[in-house]
Amino acid sequence: MQRLSRYWLCLLLGVLLLSGCGFQLRGELPLAKYPAIYLEGERHSELLAKLSDQLQRNNVKLLPGADAKLPHIQLQNDGLQRRTLSLFPNGQVAEYELIYTVEYQLLMPGAEATNHKIELTRDYQDDPSRALAKARELDLLLDELRTQAVSRIIRQLGRL
Repeated sequence: MQRLSRYWLCLLLGVLLLSGCGFQLRGELPLAKYPAIYLEGERHSELLAKLSDQLQRNNVKLLPGADAKLPHIQLQNDGLQRRTLSLFPNGQVAEYELIYTVEYQLLMPGAEATNHKIELTRDYQDDPSRALAKARELDLLLDELRTQAVSRIIRQLGRL
């Protein structure tokens, strides 16, 4: 009997802690109000592929053509810039700041087109003696930056 009352006490305490901290179930998917979206961008863009995959995971149908009654996302530009942060004593670059920029336009039904820009930064340490490994690391960082940019675009859509 003592063990059963401890169980209920712990369960009650856990429920009170969760409700006291403001925890709530989210409910619908963030894009439930958009059953279909037209997505436009460069055909072989990795960002376009990631965004279309994420939209499909959120149960959004991708339209084959633009429709004035449905949202339209136009990926205009994405690019990576490098800025030197530090140098080795011999003058070679030791550390870069990677700046990934995405520009896109949202066309919502019954509203004017809005331009958006996302800028993400990461530090990247370069080592010329490990060029192959560093090239792979750079590819992984760029993939992570694209994934974060897609998440921001999805959150932006969810807020509208």
